[in-house]
Amino acid sequence: MLKKIAIVTTHPIQYNAPWFRLLAEGGKVFPKVFYTWSQVETGNQYEPGFGKEVKWDIPLLEGYEYTFVANIAREPGSHHRKGIDNPSLIKEIEAWKPDAVLVFGWNFISHLQCIRYFHKKIPMLFRGDSTLLRKQNILKSAVRLIYLRWVYSFVDFALFVGSENKKYFKRCGLRDRKLVFAPHAIDNDRFADKDGRYKILANTWKLELGIPIDSLIVLYAGKFEEIKCPSIIIDLAKKLSGYPVHFILAGNGPLESNLKLKASVSNQITFIDFQNQQQMPVLYRLADFFILTSASETWGLGINEAMACGTGIIARNTCGCVVDLVEDGVNGFVFDAVDINGLINNIQLLLEDKLEWSKMGKKSEEKIASYSFKAIVKSIECVMEKIRKV
Repeated sequence: MLKKIAIVTTHPIQYNAPWFRLLAEGGKVFPKVFYTWSQVETGNQYEPGFGKEVKWDIPLLEGYEYTFVANIAREPGSHHRKGIDNPSLIKEIEAWKPDAVLVFGWNFISHLQCIRYFHKKIPMLFRGDSTLLRKQNILKSAVRLIYLRWVYSFVDFALFVGSENKKYFKRCGLRDRKLVFAPHAIDNDRFADKDGRYKILANTWKLELGIPIDSLIVLYAGKFEEIKCPSIIIDLAKKLSGYPVHFILAGNGPLESNLKLKASVSNQITFIDFQNQQQMPVLYRLADFFILTSASETWGLGINEAMACGTGIIARNTCGCVVDLVEDGVNGFVFDAVDINGLINNIQLLLEDKLEWSKMGKKSEEKIASYSFKAIVKSIECVMEKIRKV
């Protein structure tokens, strides 16, 4: 008999909706998604990191059953604990009679209530990507750990996204038998360039932007906000002044005007506005390397996207995906913000061997193939099979 799984998450996003659809199409598990941020049902949502309202240009509500649960929060949103408050959520899930519940994130009123309520009633699955990489005050960290161990005591299976996330779950008291690898992934097929069209479009765009064709091109794509530390890129450009290296910063956000002011003295930096999903496979192909500079990043799905486009990676060691996806000197470089000179040396060495650029990009593409939506679906199907046999 087909097993039903209720999935509780805040809102439709491009990194989850496609595998919800794939799970439904698989025919082994029947999902229904309960979206708890009902105010985004129109498809528009304000993204503070970009400083604008965003509406994704790919379908996020097709191919699977879903509902938006009324959210009564005074200040709705996924940016704070009280932003998701759904009094009817548990009743709506119970009425659907699932065989298991999968909750994304516990730090919302309704989500934690849901996790606690269904504990020992039906199997409780959890999906999150937290790590131990971000350093915290020792006392606060100890108190928080006690609380986290209490939260995760209500979880039967945690779907971990990578090595750093697994360490976090184990630190929070979950044993190996409760941990299931379900990798953080993107739609690899959508980013693939099977007919070469994306590369042609990228080359045309590069000419329009006036970027020197022979330069090593490094791309940052994301929000211009403090935690992302995009100013590191401006510093890199200054230290590599005169070298055939060009930096592209694609995005928007609160730091935008300040970044542009700092970059105004350099002709090796180009700014591009936020690009929606359909344009991203072209954007990544503008560059030879994608850079992620965040001071704290639980994973960094932009790296998955860039790798699927055959792009080399430059990533800060504070990004959760680094240990799994970036092999230093093979498909890119890992750097420490304290030692920018080490990264500069690596870039200077790259300039001596253009063949190495494409080799690293090819290695990225090969490495990311196993981080797929199919792998996530297979993991959930395996968990549901275990449940069926109990």
